Amino acid sequence: MAASCSTPIAGSYGRHCPATDLGGLLPGRLKQLDRASLQGSRLGWRYGSNEWLFREYSVEITPGEVVGLMGPSGTGKSTLGKLLAGYMVPTEGKVLLGDRNLPGSGYSPVQLIHQHPELAVNPRWTIGKMLAEGWQPDTSILKAFGIQEAWLERYPNELSGGQLQRCCMVRALGSQTKFIVADEMSAMLDAVTQAEIWHALLAIANERSIGILAISHDAALLDVVADRLIGLTSSAFVIPCIE
Repeated sequence: MAASCSTPIAGSYGRHCPATDLGGLLPGRLKQLDRASLQGSRLGWRYGSNEWLFREYSVEITPGEVVGLMGPSGTGKSTLGKLLAGYMVPTEGKVLLGDRNLPGSGYSPVQLIHQHPELAVNPRWTIGKMLAEGWQPDTSILKAFGIQEAWLERYPNELSGGQLQRCCMVRALGSQTKFIVADEMSAMLDAVTQAEIWHALLAIANERSIGILAISHDAALLDVVADRLIGLTSSAFVIPCIE
């Protein structure tokens, strides 16, 4: 049985619900979100009593800004991304959209695009049903991301990893999305395809003033797409911004 939109879909599927269900966000509140920054204030995370993965980490992403996040493996980049997207709760600190907490259920204005798209979809749903869960993208959006109409009738296991990732990107671009956390989202793609999908994403983000946190090990990619770079180190100190 499919999960109800009144609660986040557990774990890997993501936080989506029909565009008509905005989790109690009124029109006036949505206008405020258009101008609100995504903020992580003095964030810290650890599992149980284990050592801290990071502490006292603060970051702010403004509408329309692309921030690149770099750092060695194991320093907590993906964990930070999940905290900012509301998939995990910080051990310390808080995540705010403007002056309010992220909604705990229903529609989330911060969307996460996973590195592994097969873990972010319901294998029993067709691609068309998966997209309709969040919104109804028009043909121009599908074309921009190279999504063929025939794919909409297929199941996730009938698409390649790159094809499925394109669909997950479109799903994350619902009309109420304000920020996107892109966690190594193009790492599995060849250079040409990577350039195509980033071009499409950045064009839409620029048009709609969507802020993006781009997490990647690819310094060359971030040098092209990001307005500024931040990072995590093993000692949890922030790497200075590179303007």
